[in-house]
Amino acid sequence: MSANPPAAVPPAGPAPGRAFTAVVNPSAGGSAATAILVPLARALREAGAEVAVEYSRDLAHAAALARDAAGRGHVVLGVGGDGMVGCVGGALAGTEAVLGIVPAGRGNDFARQLGVPSDPAGLAALFLEGEPRAVDAVEANGVPVLGSVYAGVDAVANRNANRTRLRGSAAYTVGALRAVLAWRPADYRITVDGAVLDRRGYTVVAANSGFYGFGRHIAPGARVDDGLLDVVVIRDAPRLLFFAVMRELSDGSHVRRPQVEVLRGREVRIELLTPGRTLPYGADGELPGELPVTARIMPGALRVLAPR
Repeated sequence: MSANPPAAVPPAGPAPGRAFTAVVNPSAGGSAATAILVPLARALREAGAEVAVEYSRDLAHAAALARDAAGRGHVVLGVGGDGMVGCVGGALAGTEAVLGIVPAGRGNDFARQLGVPSDPAGLAALFLEGEPRAVDAVEANGVPVLGSVYAGVDAVANRNANRTRLRGSAAYTVGALRAVLAWRPADYRITVDGAVLDRRGYTVVAANSGFYGFGRHIAPGARVDDGLLDVVVIRDAPRLLFFAVMRELSDGSHVRRPQVEVLRGREVRIELLTPGRTLPYGADGELPGELPVTARIMPGALRVLAPR
């Protein structure tokens, strides 16, 4: 923690007797995490709440810390970006535990979808006074995640962004540019609730949340509480056209293009048909493995403090 923390945020209101454990990714957001967490913890304590802070060594440790805190009846705060929030939320999915999101990473896309505030005062008010909301999660090859599962040029861009020293949107922009310039179209087999489609293109996204990749609105119709995945397929197109599609991801208007196909279902399997080729799949900003991947919706599996 900083020796000279920012000024305290005024208490958000009468404390409802909640106890919190913040599970922190020390590397996510760097000093940004401290800048949010210090005044947030102070505001919660001044309102009478109990606050513990735990620093994780890695994602597996973060999941264990989250389950331990939930077992003690604490609201678990995931402090970091989408990878940390997805890990902590995934560890709590299917239980009665409550998650709070402290957006302190590069993307913060699940927090963006839920409308979670990013300032300490707004977070304190939400955590002290908000009621848990049931949202869907996704099981990807048996592992619970929150936002989306994607397999294509975006997963390669994700890998590039994770390897760069750049921060924020610059990491995703440069990573995506490098991925697109080197991309060779992939042949996919996509099975949505038993219906089989073969497609050639740039990516397949099974989205619970509408946002990914630092605010790109990949699935504007996606809802986190409808019990469905929005499956977005970006089919093969000239690179110049794909760059136009990338620009349109900022507002979701790409879905009007004929090269973009949107399906919906409860279970999606994505396979790569290109012989001798491997392709990573991404989930919540992490890269858990390579295709194939099966994504299944987990309706109402997570209780989270978020605006309704």
